Amino acid sequence: MDEKLNVILASGSPRRRDLLQEAGVAFTVRTPHAKVDEALTPDELSQPEEAAKKLAERKAGAVMQELLAEKPTGMFAVIGADTMVVKGDAVLGKPRNLDDAKAMLRYLSGGPHQVITAVSVWLLAAPDVENVSMGYRTFTDASTVVFRDLTDDEIAEYLKQGESFDKAGAYAIQGEGRALVERYEGAYDTIVGLPVERLLREFPDLKGQ
Repeated sequence: MDEKLNVILASGSPRRRDLLQEAGVAFTVRTPHAKVDEALTPDELSQPEEAAKKLAERKAGAVMQELLAEKPTGMFAVIGADTMVVKGDAVLGKPRNLDDAKAMLRYLSGGPHQVITAVSVWLLAAPDVENVSMGYRTFTDASTVVFRDLTDDEIAEYLKQGESFDKAGAYAIQGEGRALVERYEGAYDTIVGLPVERLLREFPDLKGQ
């Protein structure tokens, strides 16, 4: 009988949690005790896909290091993810304040942008505390989102919804932010923050039997 794989989502994001649950994956949520350094250099930001991969790896890696310190036994998979919104040369993270959110939405208005989500999966096999092996693999998935031409009043009304402040690009396509979007191309779950369909295609064991 195959040993159970313990799946850990290294993210406090309710959106990522919901996507995994909807896909039928059994998992626990665990975020690192220490805050993960999300600072990136200008050179790193010039390659958004690589930057997103680096952050996803930091998040999953931090949880894996804490797990290793506990000397666990069994099979474990730790999933970390990071989402970036990119338009032109600009990489948009989470807005710092209301003015920042407003500026992001104004910048995204009336045209296309890319949403890149990186996923890093760290696998740990520990039949006993003296016999431990570990490896990880990271991939990115990208979708294109096209915003309608937004008026200042529409932007102000959306900001009142309070969705903007923990979202890359200051909007949530799965919430009231869907009204800002004219169309999108690619995977919807990538835009939300976790490309589950691709994740399960690349790591089918995550779903168990």
